[in-house]
Amino acid sequence: MSTGQLLVAALFSVALGLFAAVEIVARREGSRIPSLGDVCGVVMRYRVGPLPVGRIAMFGFWWWLGWHFLAR
Repeated sequence: MSTGQLLVAALFSVALGLFAAVEIVARREGSRIPSLGDVCGVVMRYRVGPLPVGRIAMFGFWWWLGWHFLAR
């Protein structure tokens, strides 16, 4: 592995750790920080007229994530 690849892997690890820490804090009793499930629920309910924009955005996000991390 090159130095650049190690740096990117380290940064992704730090980001994943911070994400996990925020989720743990969000799940404590009385926390005002929304959990990932709460955020996804709000996004999934978003509509513009009859078009479920939030569901389309979530589908697009998972498609992008799968394409970049699973299709290689």
